[in-house]
Amino acid sequence: MELTLNRPLVILDVEATGDQINKDRIVEIGMIKLLPSGEEITFERKINPEIPIPLHISEIHGIYDIDIKNSPTFKEVANEILSFIKNCDLGGYNSNKFDIPMLEEEFLRAGIDSNLEEKKLIDVQNIFHKLEKRTLEAAVKFYCDKELVNAHTALADAVATLEVLKAQTLKYDELSSDVSFLSEFSKINQSSLDYAGRIVLNKENIPIINFGKHKGKSVVSVFEKEPGYYAWIMRGDFSQNTKRCFTKIWEENKKEK
Repeated sequence: MELTLNRPLVILDVEATGDQINKDRIVEIGMIKLLPSGEEITFERKINPEIPIPLHISEIHGIYDIDIKNSPTFKEVANEILSFIKNCDLGGYNSNKFDIPMLEEEFLRAGIDSNLEEKKLIDVQNIFHKLEKRTLEAAVKFYCDKELVNAHTALADAVATLEVLKAQTLKYDELSSDVSFLSEFSKINQSSLDYAGRIVLNKENIPIINFGKHKGKSVVSVFEKEPGYYAWIMRGDFSQNTKRCFTKIWEENKKEK
């Protein structure tokens, strides 16, 4: 079945200097926008990360320092990317854990509020793992009966992911083609407030810390019993998205007092 769209859906893929959301940088982004009319529009940019690309990472995606030394920085193309995804929902392969948090981190680093949290997010890998448990190359072979050409180039991966998503909605009766359904179905942790899953909601919709010595405790109770915890989070090796979620709870708690 064709995907049911109320507004455009952008499938994206990013290649980066590594997989650490708060430390690494995007070196390439590829996106394919599917309009409700069925028209598809692509977007591809190489980006200067302003830090060296480790050799073992370059050997994976084929992008070396020399390839991007004259490319624009993320800050220089941020508004162009933001314009492409404006009023769109987003999807990708492992995108809820990597591509979208990485993109959000770059926007925040550039001083831009992207409002990505307001978009519906479809993670095709999560759908795949729930139903078949394979890799992107295997997903393309399994669902589309072809080989993935140019794996680990951003646009090729994004195009392949859209093809897999379309094929998944055709194969499984339990899948709706509706973006809202696919967004919910593809979430691993339905209650996570931040992309990294550091803060989750319990059954009473109370924000709970989901890591470390305070795992299972409410964020507010930890703030009240250990005032220095918030400052520790702000100084810590956490993504800007996670810090922003803690800050929102911190500020709301201060207002209530």
